Amino acid sequence: MFTGIIEQLGTVKNIAKEGENVHFTIDAAFTDELKIDQSVAHNGCCLTVVKTDDSEYVVTAILETLRKTNLGTWQIGTKVNLERCMIMNGRLDGHIVQGHVDTTAKCTAISNEDGSWKYTFNYSTGDITVEKGSITVNGASLTVVDSTNTGFSVCIIPYTQEFTNFHALEVGSTVNLEFDIIGKYVAKLLQK
Repeated sequence: MFTGIIEQLGTVKNIAKEGENVHFTIDAAFTDELKIDQSVAHNGCCLTVVKTDDSEYVVTAILETLRKTNLGTWQIGTKVNLERCMIMNGRLDGHIVQGHVDTTAKCTAISNEDGSWKYTFNYSTGDITVEKGSITVNGASLTVVDSTNTGFSVCIIPYTQEFTNFHALEVGSTVNLEFDIIGKYVAKLLQK
């Protein structure tokens, strides 16, 4: 379980393929605090730590994960939003995030809003967003500004722009989305 509050940016240091699996080596400042078998969200995708070594750790993505996320586009040097799992006696600063990516989306517009930035994304699934509702983009808990049937916008404050990988996004970039869990359950119940 996560909050969508990004702790730091990690850097992809190595990519190794083994069958259909891909092992990613990530350099991160909090590596010395990690243990094997812990969950860490990478651009919002929950992956299990399988090895640690100095400032680097290794996680493995299976084919299903690679198909449904943007992890398959990573290269050595890619900056990744990282969040360790939530401590249950702490504040829930973002929203309830499972680390289960629902789909990917394409960035279709970026505009400078004189001190903040507005990002617009389109996706092709039947999931819904609502204005002022929660959405997780590359693991960051954000508030939906504009909502359509297949897209939405979010606004980013300077802190988020600087300390997450939003500053590296361009029109055409692919991001991971996790829709609000409460909204998903409500939509499922209404379909019945």
